[in-house]
Amino acid sequence: MPYRNSLQIMADVLSHASEYGQSGANKSNLIQKANLSHSRLNGFLKNLIGSGLINSIIYENHQTYVLTPKGINFLHEYKKFVELSGAFGLEL
Repeated sequence: MPYRNSLQIMADVLSHASEYGQSGANKSNLIQKANLSHSRLNGFLKNLIGSGLINSIIYENHQTYVLTPKGINFLHEYKKFVELSGAFGLEL
């Protein structure tokens, strides 16, 4: 697996969280899907929550993470940017 920068990792976390919709993804799901350690994921989640891109919701004693509308918009714009940069032969 190629190295990813922080922006790519944040996009991966958001993308995988979006797969779970409004029911939300738990940390185990995100650790496995985004291929991150627990401590590294915690740092990214703190940043994403602070930026308003993802919400932490506690439901029936389980903490889940759900994308906000701002997070959905960010992910959409990020994907467009990746496609555009690829069209010009640029690697992120």
